[in-house]
This record gives sequence, structure tokens and C-alpha cells, in this order.
Amino acid sequence: MRVGLDIGSTTIKCVVLDDRDQVVFDTYERHGSHIVEKARELLRRVDKEQLGGRHAYLAISGSAGMGLAEGCGVPFVQEVFATRVAAKRLTPAADVVIELGGEDAKILFLTGGTEVRMNGSCAGGTGAFIDQMATLLKMTPEELNAAAAGAQKTYTIASRCGVFAKSDIQPLINQGAAAGDIAASIYGAVVNQTIAGLAQGRPIAGNILYLGGPLTFNSVLRQSFDKALGAEGLCPEHSLHFVALGAAFYADGKFRLAEVADRMAHAGAGSYASQPPLFRDRAEYEAFHARHLKASVPRVAFGAECGPVHIGIDAGSTTVKLAVIDQNAHLLFTDYQPNLGNPLPLIREVLLGLYNAHPDLQVASVTATGYGEELVRSAFCADGGVVETVAHFTAARHFLPDVDFIIDIGGQDMKCFKIEGGAISDIFLNEACSSGCGSFLQTFAEALGYDVKEFAALGLFADKPVDLGSRCTVFMNSSVKQAQKDGASIQNISAGLSISVVKNALYKVIRASSPEELGRRIVVQGGTFYNEAVLRAFEKEMGVEVVRPDIAGLMGAFGAALHGMALAKPGQVSTLLKKEELLAFTQETKTVPCGGCTNHCQLTVNLFPGGRRLISGNRCEKPVTGKGGDGGLNLYRFKQELLARYKPAPAKRGTIGLPLCLNMYELLPFWHAFFTSLGFAVVTSPASTRELYTAGQASIPSDTVCFPAKLAHGHIRALAEMGVDAIFYPCMSYNLDERLGDNHYNCPVVAYYPEVLEVNCPELARLPFISDFVGLHRPGDFKKKMPDILAKYFRGISKQEVARAADLAYAEYAAHMQRLRDKGAEIIEKARAAGKRIIVLAGRPYHVDPEVNHGIDALICRHGAAVVTEDSVAWHMQKFATTVLNQWTYHSRLYAAAKYCTTQPDMDLVQLVSFGCGVDAITTDETREILQAGGKLYTQLKIDEITNLGAVNIRLRSLFAALDEKQRGEG
Repeated sequence: MRVGLDIGSTTIKCVVLDDRDQVVFDTYERHGSHIVEKARELLRRVDKEQLGGRHAYLAISGSAGMGLAEGCGVPFVQEVFATRVAAKRLTPAADVVIELGGEDAKILFLTGGTEVRMNGSCAGGTGAFIDQMATLLKMTPEELNAAAAGAQKTYTIASRCGVFAKSDIQPLINQGAAAGDIAASIYGAVVNQTIAGLAQGRPIAGNILYLGGPLTFNSVLRQSFDKALGAEGLCPEHSLHFVALGAAFYADGKFRLAEVADRMAHAGAGSYASQPPLFRDRAEYEAFHARHLKASVPRVAFGAECGPVHIGIDAGSTTVKLAVIDQNAHLLFTDYQPNLGNPLPLIREVLLGLYNAHPDLQVASVTATGYGEELVRSAFCADGGVVETVAHFTAARHFLPDVDFIIDIGGQDMKCFKIEGGAISDIFLNEACSSGCGSFLQTFAEALGYDVKEFAALGLFADKPVDLGSRCTVFMNSSVKQAQKDGASIQNISAGLSISVVKNALYKVIRASSPEELGRRIVVQGGTFYNEAVLRAFEKEMGVEVVRPDIAGLMGAFGAALHGMALAKPGQVSTLLKKEELLAFTQETKTVPCGGCTNHCQLTVNLFPGGRRLISGNRCEKPVTGKGGDGGLNLYRFKQELLARYKPAPAKRGTIGLPLCLNMYELLPFWHAFFTSLGFAVVTSPASTRELYTAGQASIPSDTVCFPAKLAHGHIRALAEMGVDAIFYPCMSYNLDERLGDNHYNCPVVAYYPEVLEVNCPELARLPFISDFVGLHRPGDFKKKMPDILAKYFRGISKQEVARAADLAYAEYAAHMQRLRDKGAEIIEKARAAGKRIIVLAGRPYHVDPEVNHGIDALICRHGAAVVTEDSVAWHMQKFATTVLNQWTYHSRLYAAAKYCTTQPDMDLVQLVSFGCGVDAITTDETREILQAGGKLYTQLKIDEITNLGAVNIRLRSLFAALDEKQRGEG
């Protein structure tokens, strides 16, 4: 008989074949990281129940099986090869195999040249990803599939990492989106990650085989793949066991399974790198514990004599916190609980409990903060709201008046503030990674079978904490498994993870070069710091004793209550709903698409009694007010309107298609005038949408290139479907010389991406694609070279026509840029007349694309500021010395705009950065240097396919709160 054992990252599979290669036994179980124990148990069971002690052919495969196979002397079969062996034997007509495992994802191309594509450093889009998302929705994977089957719509959710996805899903939960719609969106994210992240340009076509647990157990996931691929894939019998089957087919060594199980007990053990313990002895711990007990808020009995009270409500990403204080800031009542996807019913119950327990309750103020601030204010008629950075600062200052650094680590969020002169001077948010947050520890605690509190306590007195470094959750998972194999105790793993949380927070999220630069008078907050192992690790890493309030997890609510108390007027009575109104409280949620503009925002509308409502998901104020909210003070919108005016004219020479992407957002006026003069109808690709991106994602060859470049594939496909005669998108090493830098290069992606498109977009195989190298920086050379380029594709275009067209094109480009500068000056003048702040929203030409900028320009305008662009103000400046090689045109503009901001008292700069652009660090460092030298506030918003707009909104609100403090003379 033949036995194949597949030991994966989260499961262990086994098959037994008889002498006719028929399956007589199979099993599929989760091993919970107890790999050796599970494998030994399974082999003994098979030996007893199937073999009766006889010899059998045996081979081991799987991502976690190699070390075990080597340690016990059993042949190892690489899992991709095992899959190929089984597929060729059982499904010989298969062309492509898509296999999703616990933390592994593979696409195996079997025809047209065998090739495998696997996930490397990220488990986004795998079974572990689906499990995490199901847990977030308080569902089992089976319930997630059932919910997705009834979905009415899908949302855009990141798939690259569970952290990104959580950041996108949590606001949807807080805004009341239907669970089924979110579930279907999660499956869509998995499909996108697999196609775009793994296929990387190679078409998935022919007979498609679906393998692995996620594709076997989730029918809606298979349907999502079918829809995206335009084909119907097959999920064969024993789809869970193909790797194990391949191992069994390939096995050529005979073994007694009981003997192999005995050898496994000693396989894989080794030594691991460790670090000093958190405490030398119990006495040191007792002194540490006693010191932190001193930072406590006085608590008094909640009686009628307390007088008017102030309530703070913190509706966070995963929890709801509520604090009630009296006029002396003494705590009367607190509540802390998971939000269960919708905070409103929980808050209603707590408020009703307060009314029932205290019939004569006098409420002076109710202040909301956190992700769900607007939802809470609208639902319960709270008196006000406060951005959570200010709420946390207010609470921290209550414990340490001269605090200079605050770090708040929650479940998925991290907020850090530097304090200078009594005001917040810098803010750090984990916009992309939660490896330094509480969910990081919780994930591992649950995976190892422990409650998170119990797990954390295990590490306090560990003798040799594992040195896990600062790594993301996916990498860390492998490190923890290896430490287990090397004999690390659960205590040492727990301590190592607690230390890693701190290192991740300091060096991956905050990116501090040294602890000293952050501050010396530190308040730590957030539920994660209730974990004394994390608290101790933080103090040891920082080299300073910190203040951890006894209400560390309630600081947002406590700070909100303090804020409300400070603003309350004598005798004030809160607008909070009365008991009878709370009893009659209802919430109705529906989702509708907004037709107010081409963005077509998916709106979530919450309806409350009395006609109150809250609309979320809107990028502007139009759904709320019926009109745009920028008041004409948004240069991004003006740019979009200008570009929309370039329409095709009557043509004698055919139709030229221009993809509206990357640098074409700036050069469209030039090329439109040029080709229109030559007698072509110039057609641009449609506005970017998620659907356009998805349509082109199968031809994207790189997962790490910036999102604006990925969008170009969809624009090429769209132009091909529009029936143009040719597509023009030239390579351009140089941009026009604006004489602001040391040179005037385009970045490599902008310069040469047409070559990437040409060899990866299948549509271009049947359509002329003009991607020759062109330089606009030398008009004379351009006029000489362009006739030869055009002659390769078209007949009868004379040099005189090209020269005339070039003159018109240069003139139109100059006129276009002047229109932008003139409009920018007009917006600045109007903003100053209205007393508004002016934000220079600086980026690249493609950041004007709403699908790239995610409506951040409108978000800023909603905060009451005017928006201009870097190119509308940079012209004021002459070239100046910088500390970097200033050779990129777009960077030179940004530096000049930043420098100009330092000369204008009412201007501040916000920089947009797309992930994947390797030169952005230079921009960030230089811009920060320029702005700090001028004493200006600066913030950087990182954007990608998916942007955590909740984090973006927090950062923007914090920026404006800091500006308000400066205007009031408080800092």
C-alpha cells in the first residue's frame, strides 16, 4: 500500500492507496501548530487501522514537512511536484491548477510550458486570510460562505495582507454594511490577489482545476473565480488531498509507520536565538507592578449627589469604551466591550443601564470619539465629537502634564504623538501594518490555543525569550513554528512575541532611528499595554520608565469626557436622547450608489428615529447637502474638468487612443493638440474605476509596482475595446525642463512602462502600439525625430505638418499649465478672503485620478480648507540647494512647493505617496526637512489600490486640530 502525508502550514492531510492506487483512507485535520504530535498520532492510527503493522511505501510533502521528513529519514516530495504528479495522473486534461492552502497559494501552469507561481512573503488571499476575516465578522468559515451566497453588492477590499483588509473591513462594519456583502467582498479580494499577485501577466485559461481547503469548502469563492476568469473551473474528488496523493504516487521507500512515528519524536529539535528575560526575579517584577499602580484615576461611588456628569464614548475599530466622570474628573462608571460589528446596540444598552440605575441622572455633556464618532453623534444626539488624537492627548496630559510622547496601541490601530510646546507636533499612524498591535498577539495566542490574557502572562518570567525580531505577522508565523520545532517553551515564545510587538511598533511603524528621538516623558495607552510583558518590553527598549494609567484601554473615552467637560457651560444640559427615546431607538441601514458624479460612491445610509440620518462612504458633501462641498476651492476638481474637455475632433487619418494614466494626466493637452492638428481623432481611455483595474489585472507582471502603473493595463484594454486604430504611449526618459532641479528625468516607471505594457497586454498583439522613445525637453530635436517615428505607422505625414503640430502642442501645454496656475491663484485669493487654510496637496500628475487619490482632495475640503496643487505654486520658486540629487521633475516641483509653503503663513503641505515607488523616501525626507526648517506642519498620506480612509481621516482631522490649536495660540 502507499501512504502520502501532506503537512501544510495549518493542516495535515493523509491518504492511503491500495495496490490498485485506489483511495482507501483519507483525512484532513488542523494541526494547531502541534505538527510533530499530530503527525505521530496520524501515522500510528493509519498503521493500526489500515496496515496492521505491515510495510508501506511512504513519502512526506507540504510546506511544513521538509524538516520532519529529513529528521526521520523519509523521502520528501516538493509539494508543487506532488501536485503535478497527481494532476497528470488523475486529471490529465487540466491546463491550470489553482491551489489555495492555509498560508500558501499556487498557480501551476501545465500546458504551454510548465511553470509554477507561488506566494512568497505574504499569506494574503489564502485560507489563513479567510479565517482571519471570518473571525473579524464573528463567523466560522462555513458561515462566511453562506453569508456571501446572499450578497447584493461587493466592496473594494485589500487582499495583499490581512492587515490591509481589516483596515478596509472595519469601517464597513462600523458603518453598517451588510455582513453578506462584506463576505462576498472578501472572496473577491482573494480572487484579485491570486490573479494579480500570482499569475502576474500569464493568462489563466483552458481547463482549470481548483484544489485546497478554501476552494473545496467555499462554493462562493469558486464562483468568484469562475466569474473573474470567464470560465468554469473543476473542483475534483479528493481536491483536498492532491499533494498527499502525489506524494503517495511518487513514494518509493518502504517503511513501518510505527517506527517512523517513533523517530519523529526526535526530529527537528535544535537551538534558537534568545534574548535577556524581562525580569531578573520576582522582586523586580513586584517593584515594577507597584510603580504602575500609582497612575490611577480616583473612583467614587456613582450616587445622586455626584451632580451633573460628563460622558465620553470611544467607538473604536474593534471595541466600544464608555467613561462617566463627575465635575472633578473622578471616574463614576466605565464600560469596555467588543463592538460586535455594530457599536450602536451596545451603547444603547449601556446608556439605558445608566438611566435605569440612576433615575435622576443629570448629563451635562456627551462627547464621542473614534472610528464611529459620527455614527454615535448622529444616533444618540451627542453634544459633540473630538478627533481621537486630541482625546488621547487630553487624557495623557491629565496624568503627566508635561508629557512629550504618547503611544497608544490598540487591537489593530496604533497612534503615536510627539508633543512640543504643549501641542501635538507630529503624528504616526499604522496605515499599513498591525504587526505592532494587540491583534498580533491575539492571533498567535489563539493559534496556540490560549486566551490572550493567559498567553501574555506566560511570558513574564520566561528565562530565554525567543528572539523573533521585528517582522510582519506572516513572517512571524514561520518563525514561531520554527522556534517550536527547536524546543522553545510556550513561555519563551510568549515573551518573544511581546518584545516583538514593541520592536515592530518602534522600528516598523514609527520607524524611529533610536528610542531617544521619541521623547523621555512618555505615557502609554491602549488595551495592549495592560499586557505587562509588552509594557516591560517597551520600557526596556526605550530605556526609560513610562506612565501606564490604570485605565490605559479607556483613555479615548476618558479624554473625550474631559474634553466635553472643558467645553461645557455652567448649567448645560446634554442633548443626549432621553430614556424613552432610547427605548424607542431603531436603526435601519441601507446601501445605495450615489449618482451625483462619476465617482459613483457606494453610500451607507443609516436612518434613525425623528428623521435623523447619517450618510457615509461619500467623497464629497453632495449626498448630504445636494451640492458639492468644496465651494470651488479645489484645484484637483478643476484639473479633472480641464482634462475632460479634450474631446475627439473630426478626423481624416483615423483614431488615436491615449491611455489616461501616469504622465498622460499632464501631457494630454500636448498630445491631444499634436494629433488633432495632424488630422487624427484623439480618444482617451475612460476614467479609472475599480472595474477597469480588475479588467486589466491579469496582465500585470509585477505585484510591487505602484498602483498608478497597474491601472495602465486596464486603460490599454479599454482603448482596445473602443476600436481605436492605434494606441500612442511613448517612452520618455526626460520630462520638460522646469529649471527647478539638477536634471529633469521621469521616474523609471513613468519613463519606460510602455515597454512593460507592450510585452504583457495581449490586446496590443493585434493593434499598432506606438511606444517609441520621445523627448519633449528639446523642441528642435522633437520636430526632427517625430516624422520618422510616425512614418513607421502612418503614410503621408510631412515634416511641415509635424513641425506645425508641434508648435501648436507646445503652445497648448503652456496654456494648460498657465490655466492651472491662474486657477490656483484665484483659489488662494478666495480662500484668504474667507479665512480658510490652504492645503497644497502635493503628488504626481496621476494623483489627480480619483481612483488613485480616493477622493482625499474632497475629504480635505470637507474639513473647511482649500486645496491647490504643487504645480500651481512651485513656479514661484527658483532652483535652490537641497541635500539630495534633485534630478526628478516631479520631485523638484514638490521641493519647490514645500519651500514656498514655508513663506506663506496660511499654507501647509500634505503629500500623497503611492506604495511601490522606490524614490518616495527621498521625497519624504527632503520635504520634511524643508517644512520643519520653516516651522510648518506636514503630513504624508500613503495611498495604494486600497487606502484606509479611516486612518487618512484621523490624520487629516489631527492636522486640522493642531492647526486650530496654533490659531488659538495654545501651542
